Amino acid sequence: MSESTARESTAKTSPVRIFAQPKMATLLVLGFSSGLPFYLTSKTLQAWMTTAKVDLATIGFFSLVTLPYSLKFVWAPVMDRYVPPFLGRRRGWVFITQVLLLLAIAAMSLHDPRTGLKMLAINAIAIAFLSASQDISLDAYRTDVLENREMGAGAAVFVMGYRIALLITGGLALYLADSITWPTVYLLLSALMIVGIVITFLAPEPVLREQPPRSLYEAVILPFGEFFQRAGVVRAFLVLLFIVLYKYSDSLAGSMTTPFLLKTGFSQKEVGAVFGGAGLIATIVGTLVGGAGIGKWGINRALWVFVVFQGISNLTYYALALSSESHGFMVTAVVVENFGLGLVTAAMTAFLMSMCNKRFTATQFALLSSLMAASRDVLVAPAGTIAESLGWPTFFLITVAMAVPPLLLLPFIAPWSRDLPIGAASHTGETVAANAAQLPLAPRR
Repeated sequence: MSESTARESTAKTSPVRIFAQPKMATLLVLGFSSGLPFYLTSKTLQAWMTTAKVDLATIGFFSLVTLPYSLKFVWAPVMDRYVPPFLGRRRGWVFITQVLLLLAIAAMSLHDPRTGLKMLAINAIAIAFLSASQDISLDAYRTDVLENREMGAGAAVFVMGYRIALLITGGLALYLADSITWPTVYLLLSALMIVGIVITFLAPEPVLREQPPRSLYEAVILPFGEFFQRAGVVRAFLVLLFIVLYKYSDSLAGSMTTPFLLKTGFSQKEVGAVFGGAGLIATIVGTLVGGAGIGKWGINRALWVFVVFQGISNLTYYALALSSESHGFMVTAVVVENFGLGLVTAAMTAFLMSMCNKRFTATQFALLSSLMAASRDVLVAPAGTIAESLGWPTFFLITVAMAVPPLLLLPFIAPWSRDLPIGAASHTGETVAANAAQLPLAPRR
């Protein structure tokens, strides 16, 4: 490689250059749009129902309205198969779901939990379904608009926008509810969807050169066949296992950190303040650092480095379990662990995106991300039993050890000597301008 080529390559993967691209600002706003509806059917809705004197049993059952988030892979093929008549295959679906979300969130202002719980539940389910649908289309857009080395940074800014939305709908909404009525709060929050709608209309459309599936049958079946053919049957199963295990160390520890800290002697106020303040900031910073690392080193090396850090970070909780109660030590443990969570979130999101074929991005990403959720929601179930029977120090040592299995799989999936995982799909990040979204032969970078 010549000196000039080397300088060009370095500039191309410079974190500053990657984060400074206009598409990153677009993804920040779209991440905000993705996060905006989430609490409006969960924590914020629960707060409204609580102040309306709805009984706790009913509030508990309302958690079922978020079920569409876990089932979004079921209708994801629709967004690969059908192309809206405007804005292109990816932005078209984003735009449709955003407009419908604005209307559905605004419609919440028409309900009263004390007299119309049934209609409130139907409206909340509609928001959750449309929000999950928006996530499908946004995940596909984010994947298709980025080249491989940009994927970590794209995931990072998207997560930042998502977290900002959660702060507004989970914090500011409750603050406003002390001064104005809850229906008015929901009406105001619905207006924030306009920001995402405008950006979607102005954003570039990714170039998708291959035709969409010709039928829903193809949209459901072909993504599986293409994935196994591209990766190879044995390696494909190793990839699926790797997706389940990669974040398991952090998920296992994270499922018990709050009970551990409370049982150690820290107050609910202390724990809540640290997780909501320093912990949240550490997660965002970790995700941004992870995105920069992926841009500089490539996805493969980032996967290696970050999973090692993830395991080691849990040693802070092990040390805290052995020491006397120390507020400073507790803050350190939370910050280090959440920083590690940000790193592995960026790396795994980039990995998932790299494994998706642009013809089936919506379906493949929905399926792979649902599989990743298994380690967060299912495999952590025995955590409490393990901690109770073996004690906190041993439990946290086990969480450290859980970083070893994905490390053993990495040579077969993402060798250190390569930039991209074996079997990764092609991602060039080509786009066309917003007003030329229907002109696939006019790519730009």
